[in-house]
Amino acid sequence: MSEKSVYLTKPWLANYGKKVPEHIEYEELFLYDFLKKSAAEFSENPALNFQGYKISFKKFKEMVDNFAGFLHSAGIKKGDSVSILLPNLIPCVISYYAIMRIGAICVMNNPLYSDRELEHQFNDSNSKLLITLDLLANRMIKLRSKTKIKEIIYTSIGDYLPFPKNFLFPLVGKKKGLAADVNKADNLYRWKDILSQSYPDAPQAELTFEDTAMYQYTGGTTGVSKGAELTHGNLTKNIQQCRAWFYEFGRGETVLLGALPFFHVFGLTCCMNFAVCMGWENVLVPKPQPDPLLKAIVKYKPSFAPLIPTMYIGLIEHPDIAKHDLSSIKGCFSGSASLPIKVIETFEKQTGATIAEGYGLSETTPVAHVNPLNRETRKVGSIGLPVSDTITRVVDLTDGETDVPVGEIGELVIKGPQVMKGYVNRPEETAEVLKDGWFFSGDIGYMDKGGYFFIVGRKKNMIISGGLNVYPKHIEEVYFRHPKISEAAAVGIPHKSRGEAVKLFVVLKKGEKATQEEIVKYAADKLAKYKWPIEVEFMDELPKTNVGKVLKRELRKQ
Repeated sequence: MSEKSVYLTKPWLANYGKKVPEHIEYEELFLYDFLKKSAAEFSENPALNFQGYKISFKKFKEMVDNFAGFLHSAGIKKGDSVSILLPNLIPCVISYYAIMRIGAICVMNNPLYSDRELEHQFNDSNSKLLITLDLLANRMIKLRSKTKIKEIIYTSIGDYLPFPKNFLFPLVGKKKGLAADVNKADNLYRWKDILSQSYPDAPQAELTFEDTAMYQYTGGTTGVSKGAELTHGNLTKNIQQCRAWFYEFGRGETVLLGALPFFHVFGLTCCMNFAVCMGWENVLVPKPQPDPLLKAIVKYKPSFAPLIPTMYIGLIEHPDIAKHDLSSIKGCFSGSASLPIKVIETFEKQTGATIAEGYGLSETTPVAHVNPLNRETRKVGSIGLPVSDTITRVVDLTDGETDVPVGEIGELVIKGPQVMKGYVNRPEETAEVLKDGWFFSGDIGYMDKGGYFFIVGRKKNMIISGGLNVYPKHIEEVYFRHPKISEAAAVGIPHKSRGEAVKLFVVLKKGEKATQEEIVKYAADKLAKYKWPIEVEFMDELPKTNVGKVLKRELRKQ
């Protein structure tokens, strides 16, 4: 990299919001310190809202301190791993902050994972204790013998509900599949039984920003999931970067829609931790499908809504969206996967909100880029600008070192205080992606003259047709504008003469019909011929991760 590299001149700074700094004077605070600060400043303000059951910041801190006391009494100490296997429920947030308080290492797990996937993560992280849901408890009791987990704590969706839901839940919970009986077992505890007791105050751990706070497992879209080792510095600095970026939203003044799963790094930082840092009410949505999402927005009127593309798509296609006033939403943050331009246009027209599309990975805690929350300076289709104290370069796909000129395509490499320490138990894979402090993202894109970055695909998903590079996103964006298509995904398939050609997987809008010939013909005046799909497969839905990333490897298997 040359010292004259255009990326080191940071052209993106010219397009920062008026109050966004190039460098941040970071508060020397850990996540639990932010909770203490918000509890002192907004003591009686609601912190967590689950279906109308609200917990104040004062009560939130008291519950965290008490559960930290239990963990300490159970022998969990600084550096021990504790797993959480929960959707967005109050015990999920309480557990996480208690683990942070005592300096243990938190391992967030996806409740939709199979036993095989969970066994891998429990063992890879060396977890000693598990907090889970009654619906999963019997499975986890059986799985425990294959791991080093000693104690299991289980909660229920019905543990925190307002009247009359709390009265009705014991009568209908099991019938609706929302509760389950749990078999007796050693070292098995009910969450409510634990929280009903008082424990000696656990000493607050002596921590540094370099200490490991959690293992954030990647989505496993390309194979076995890896644990990104995130430090306390990574976590606290990334929420301070978010705070600086979204300066329009003041402390204690906002209701946040907590629909992104907290076990995913986007939801963890941009919903759970950001809300605590800012003293905001967090409306928890454990099952973020279109209907409960719409109901939560209408009833609780959030003004800040971090969401993923599948959630935006589900909302704009909801048959009742036009019947409701969604004008409470002022700002939206989209990430995890590319948001089709057509979806942005439709959602903003229907709600009046502004969407700032951003970008990040588990390895960057995750926020690395965000668009300005301003329609005049935002660039639709871009992932935005590197956030404060973050530098991004675009390097040659062949040598991985040479910076490519502005507008040319290469791999995005990122340096900043939010970049992980490495992958737990994987020194070789760590060395492949971390080089001299630069994280090699595996994403292909480019930077324009204004310092805005654009993603065109993953290195592993790039299609080479007749020696020419084809980027799936270019094809997918074209087909997202087809009036009959709800979703589209392009992958490469073997071709006798070209090496690879494009196959398109399509989900049609409800009630629509189409033929392969019709779909292929749509590209005739929009794409070069070598980019046209040679096959089209219609599907009821695309295989995805829990946060909406299309599983291209599953499509390629077909």
